[in-house]
Amino acid sequence: MYLDRFRLTGRVAVVTGGGQGIGLACVEALCEAGAQVVIADRDARVADEGRAALLAKGYVVDVVVMDVTRPDEVDAAAARVLAEKGRIDVLVCNAGIARFDTASEEVRDEDWLAVVDVNLNGVFWCCRAFGRVMLAAGRGSIVNIGSMSGIIANKPQAQANYNASKAGVHHLTKSLAAEWGARGVRVNAVAPTYINTPLTALSKSNKAMYDVWIENTPMGRMGEPDEIAAVVLFLASDAASLMTGSIVLADAGYTSW
Repeated sequence: MYLDRFRLTGRVAVVTGGGQGIGLACVEALCEAGAQVVIADRDARVADEGRAALLAKGYVVDVVVMDVTRPDEVDAAAARVLAEKGRIDVLVCNAGIARFDTASEEVRDEDWLAVVDVNLNGVFWCCRAFGRVMLAAGRGSIVNIGSMSGIIANKPQAQANYNASKAGVHHLTKSLAAEWGARGVRVNAVAPTYINTPLTALSKSNKAMYDVWIENTPMGRMGEPDEIAAVVLFLASDAASLMTGSIVLADAGYTSW
């Protein structure tokens, strides 16, 4: 009874930024649970590399090229997936960028806008487009990738733009959950700690900064993409049927003190 609730057999899932890192791990987790998964990525090469990596593991996935900052492209992608698959049951809004270590008073307009456009606006465009399909069907689960940075201000790096964008994702998640809950669509978010991905690879070369990260993490380590994907799978599945508007921390204890 209980394990069956994690199954996604017959369901269609879309993962933005699904070609690598946390996104690719989420695609694999959803595939393993039986879903038909579509990688949505603005970089066709990265998406194809992700698809090839999963094919080597025995999973067949589709790809749609889409820039989350372009509402017209997002709308077109949602229409295409619906036309080809006949349904959309799960959306994982994973696409995101980070630009940090610039004091707020020195942040350029374009750098602020770029982070907010991808991390917050992009999540809304995707929730709106794919959410319409779910609302019409009276069912669906959306999982947004937030961050512990939406709850605390990180140190030692300065990253007000990233922190603000992720805090926005968290409140957007709650707002949509409250609005859509009675209409059959659940909306939750995962708030990860620092994860070993291409996004953090360069940061690890800064030993002073990396040491502060680890010192401030009770578990004394960074997370792995599969550890976030496991939480995403839970929230996407019927195992989390009573959960909506939740921001699930997966932070190795970082926000505990």
